[in-house]
Amino acid sequence: MPPFEMPSAPEPSDEELLDAYSHTVSTVARRLAPVVASLRVSRPARGGTVEGGGSAVVLTEDGLLLTNAHVVEGVDRGTAHFSDGMSVRVHLVGADPLSDLAVVRSESSLPTPPAYGDADRLEVGHVVVAIGNPLGLEGSVTAGVVSALGRSLPTRSGAASRLVEDVIQTDAALNPGNSGGALADSRSRVVGVNTAVAGVGLGLAVPINATTRRIIEALVEDGHVRRAYLGLVTAPVPVSDDVAARLGRRTALRIAQVVPGSPADRAGLMRGDVVVAADGRALFDAQSLQRILLDEAIDRSMEITVLRGSALVDVVAVPRLLRG
Repeated sequence: MPPFEMPSAPEPSDEELLDAYSHTVSTVARRLAPVVASLRVSRPARGGTVEGGGSAVVLTEDGLLLTNAHVVEGVDRGTAHFSDGMSVRVHLVGADPLSDLAVVRSESSLPTPPAYGDADRLEVGHVVVAIGNPLGLEGSVTAGVVSALGRSLPTRSGAASRLVEDVIQTDAALNPGNSGGALADSRSRVVGVNTAVAGVGLGLAVPINATTRRIIEALVEDGHVRRAYLGLVTAPVPVSDDVAARLGRRTALRIAQVVPGSPADRAGLMRGDVVVAADGRALFDAQSLQRILLDEAIDRSMEITVLRGSALVDVVAVPRLLRG
């Protein structure tokens, strides 16, 4: 009698896998390209104006669009151009430099908005598709995978620098003009807003999640977000078994950079410190820190616990109001 073997499905061929990937990307592009606009703005400059811009994603059918704060920095009006030839004038509703998010409004109705997902459900390796208008080429599509999550990275726009918290890192190619465009998952849900200003060879996107939804709502309702500022660039890291046993969890936030002169700098926090708690609350990713740095934390003493070497050290920082 021949040896018993369980039946198994045949392995998909490379061609079949490539065809499935291509189908996913083309489906996302077909659904989202009509709702990602090319956003053009004019900035005052010596001797005239300078043309610039990026992309924007329809947020509501009655006129709201979502983009990056750095795309509309220094301007309050612009023009959104859609792939079907429609152009609408827009004005700034509000911008939040820390999250690099902004909302603009058109007085005209817009295409039906896409579905917005939850970036907290993304995992490293998930397929993502970026849609925007790089270098003025409208409706351009690039695809890749999520290569890292929970980053906190410095960005630069001209002479201004800022920290964008909790970004999605992807290998989908981004270029100037992609900023403000959509990063979508394989089901065509917008899970991020692309930001192409890092200058370090990475594709980055601001996540759409519970924290950024609150930011967007504040921009729509009040035109601004009152945020507390520490001045830390962090990344989530696993901790050793003995530290995990002491903390009761396996991740914390390693400080990659302390902004000179910031509240964190004045408190004595240092690069390499691992932040495990702030204001009595455990920290395990960039979003857990963001949740603490809200309006009520401004100008209030905050105890921060860090792992420095093998010792737990407490410092006191006073977050300040984030200004433009």
